[in-house]
Amino acid sequence: MRKVRYTAAATALTFFTTVFIASYAFGLTGDEVAMEVEKARRGFSDSKSKLVMTLINASGAKSLRKMSNKMLEKPKASKTEGDKSIIVFLSPADVKGTGLLTYERLDREDDQWLYLPALRRIKRIASKNKSGSFMGSEFAYEDISAQSVEKYTYGDAVNEETVNGIACYKYERYPKSKYSGYTKQVVWADKENFITIKTDYYDRKRELLKTAIFSDYEKTKGVWRIGKIHMKNHQNKKETILEWQEDHIQTGLKERDFTKRMLSRQR
Repeated sequence: MRKVRYTAAATALTFFTTVFIASYAFGLTGDEVAMEVEKARRGFSDSKSKLVMTLINASGAKSLRKMSNKMLEKPKASKTEGDKSIIVFLSPADVKGTGLLTYERLDREDDQWLYLPALRRIKRIASKNKSGSFMGSEFAYEDISAQSVEKYTYGDAVNEETVNGIACYKYERYPKSKYSGYTKQVVWADKENFITIKTDYYDRKRELLKTAIFSDYEKTKGVWRIGKIHMKNHQNKKETILEWQEDHIQTGLKERDFTKRMLSRQR
């Protein structure tokens, strides 16, 4: 009888120890891993990039778009202002000149404006519409905005999993915005350098909606820079791939380069 009790106690101890280790791998919590991920991408000051967006429909047919992207890193001391960016489509002709200006806000909803060259008009993107598709892609408007740590709450549990041969920390984050199209995002970050490798996005019904795979990183001036994002929509079977052809950081961009007036002047 005593042996049975000892065995049961040992089994229970093993179970709770395993759960504890899985939940608090290496003493890190979800928000702590997220902070390290944030640090890995910070320090670029500003950037200028050229990208190719590949749209793939459910039948596998592809269409290409070329884009430029400019970013300004958030002020280090600010508790309210985040990154700023301007994305402009360079081709094909039907989207050429269309641009998106984003002001990331850490204490409220982001500000976003879309420039429509055919109408010569700047349209503000309402907060309730930020879960919608960005220019027909599998990226939502909220995906285009920077993903600063302040915009989420985090689960305590941190597990360890391997993704594409890379040992990763796995953690969960939950958007604070009531207008987000996601209830949860599961993130895998490289254990060695804290760059994001994969993210699963769950919709408002808590069902898996999309998966993003991040790859082709390069370290430039001590900052990790992404080279490719492959977004797969599990529900409509469509995909979008973003590939960086050029990427330059610390180029000297200023606040004046990120205004609505400049948005309408981009080509």
